[in-house]
Amino acid sequence: MASDPLILGFDTSAAHCAAALLRGEEVLASRVLEMTRGQAEELMPLLEALLAGQNLNWSDLSAIGVGTGPGNFTGIRISVSAARGLALALEVPCIGVSTFDATLHGTTTPAAAAVPAPRDQQYVQEPGEAAKLVSLPYDTDLPIVYPPGGAILAENIAHQARLRMDDTAQRPAPLYIRQADAAPSRDLPPKIL
Repeated sequence: MASDPLILGFDTSAAHCAAALLRGEEVLASRVLEMTRGQAEELMPLLEALLAGQNLNWSDLSAIGVGTGPGNFTGIRISVSAARGLALALEVPCIGVSTFDATLHGTTTPAAAAVPAPRDQQYVQEPGEAAKLVSLPYDTDLPIVYPPGGAILAENIAHQARLRMDDTAQRPAPLYIRQADAAPSRDLPPKIL
């Protein structure tokens, strides 16, 4: 059992800071903090507490799985940058997992994965199609599956990362389907002396 890979999966793409530890197929522990802001300050202490609770260290990790969205722009950047930095420092693979893939983990029948979005919209991905932003109501012949709670989402991210540990050619990157609400200033930047 100890030879099974130890995978840390985490996500901050929604109103939570969620993490899970997986050894082989067994979930060792998971934690979630429900929060609308503050994920940047809470993520690393949450991850450290998760490891310490299992008497494990960062060096014990075999891989890192991270939620890449879609979801909150800032939250996605927080988790993806943390995962990439940790993976680089620990010299372990880092696997990006979309919320769609984590949502559908373990689903045995074809389904559309949907993630709530602002303004009566949702992000949707149907099998074999690109993800898109749609207005509600959205009609499809497939059952629509929404993301589970944060702890299960983090566990599913870790499971997906375990399944894809050998396919780490691409570094995780945020999955943005729509443009950001904020725009850069149109004013000229200040002159630096």
